[in-house]
Amino acid sequence: MTLKQFIKNSSRPLVMGVLNVTPDSFSDGGYFLDPQDALVQAKKMIDEGADIIDIGGESSRPGASPVALMEELNRIGPLIKALKKNTSVYVSVDTYKPKIMQFALDEGVDLINDIKALREEGAINLLAKYENAMVCLMHMQGTPETMQDNPTYSLDIAFEIKQFLSNRVLDCESNGIKVERVIVDPGFGFGKTFQHNWEIYQNIDTIGELQLPIIIGLSRKSMLKKIIGENLKNLDQATGFFSSLINSKSPLIIRTHNVQVTKSFLERR
Repeated sequence: MTLKQFIKNSSRPLVMGVLNVTPDSFSDGGYFLDPQDALVQAKKMIDEGADIIDIGGESSRPGASPVALMEELNRIGPLIKALKKNTSVYVSVDTYKPKIMQFALDEGVDLINDIKALREEGAINLLAKYENAMVCLMHMQGTPETMQDNPTYSLDIAFEIKQFLSNRVLDCESNGIKVERVIVDPGFGFGKTFQHNWEIYQNIDTIGELQLPIIIGLSRKSMLKKIIGENLKNLDQATGFFSSLINSKSPLIIRTHNVQVTKSFLERR
């Protein structure tokens, strides 16, 4: 079953386990650089009920600098190959670089999760060639290096994000990517203040008006830290709690660093 079919047929929110093979990601940076450690963590999340494993080889935390193409490829390549060979989990790759996308798609990954919403040159045309792969278009104001430098919005933020994503979907359609292959992500924490994030959260149905699956990425974000502090156990509980409260007509994909805790909250819905 393709990921598109799985999302369509599912009666519950899906769980996406976050696995960053980087030295500097804001939460799990440095823990899973070794391919074997990364595979052990991936299998742990699969055993805990992850539907999708989202692999990242370049940190997108606030202030992060870009990573060279070959460095990113060397980080994610062994894990992608191992997961596709040894598991049946759906695999997502978090990248905005077309050459990384092509490598991942040729290895059979199911989803390209792009923080730049396919705005890099060649990205849309590339994805159009892989008809079974899905793509997530995320909203981000600025770049990871600059996005938290006084982000501002001229309109109602949820409406403005919806308009941005709608335009990106139209661009995808006009370049050969069918709308049923598209997932959207409002981009919690990507060029947003604390207040912006909670306005999006409270108005997620505005994004839902696009009638597309939505990725919810609250996991361990600063919007939670400002409420409950830095304690990791508390952050994971807050991630599960606030993610489970979202009520949307759109299919939801909950992105989390702690699959077990998030699943426990979702099962209480």
